[in-house]
Amino acid sequence: MNYDAVVLDMDGVVIEPTDRAVIRESITDTFGEFGVDSPSPALVERLLDQEVPTETLRERHGIDPAEFWTQREHGASQAQIEAADRGAKAPYDDVSVLDELPTPLGLVSNNQRPTVEFLLEHHGLTYFETAYGREPTLTGAARKKPDPHYIERALADLDADTALYVGDSNVDVEAAHRAEVDSAFVRRPHRTDYALEREPTYELSTLAGLTGILGSS
Repeated sequence: MNYDAVVLDMDGVVIEPTDRAVIRESITDTFGEFGVDSPSPALVERLLDQEVPTETLRERHGIDPAEFWTQREHGASQAQIEAADRGAKAPYDDVSVLDELPTPLGLVSNNQRPTVEFLLEHHGLTYFETAYGREPTLTGAARKKPDPHYIERALADLDADTALYVGDSNVDVEAAHRAEVDSAFVRRPHRTDYALEREPTYELSTLAGLTGILGSS
């Protein structure tokens, strides 16, 4: 297959995933800012999994969901920026192979746009001609993968007709399917026993496997 662009997920593919405890703490802190000192652990987990429990926030806590979500996103972004400053969330060693690929590259993440922008600059990752994270709003949350919205925007930026999307989760494989592009699943160590719900076009152990698919420049 001759691809005219490759778009990659960020967390777990290009950069190490965030420790869930970091985001969990930031969500608990966000509740504190809205006067809720002991939020339900189940509710925190739903928000950790990027759900937006609008009815629960409004009816149980009297919180405007849009305001809460924006603050949740800001807190999660700031927590990840601080983690990166401490040396966490480093790029994987094999990202250097991206320099060898013959196609234009893009990046699409379910992480927040400010987080994506910071991490790419912080780590000097200049491989990507276009990069998207979700907007820190309810609209941005609704457009997160597996919705193909941001992938389609990246493909339009790259003027791509036949593209490959590279990810490390079921939502990535499903998003590629909905965008009508091929998918490559990277089975990093944190995905050793991960069960795929849809078969990807390719399965790789590292990003170096992309050179076998695309060749090198």
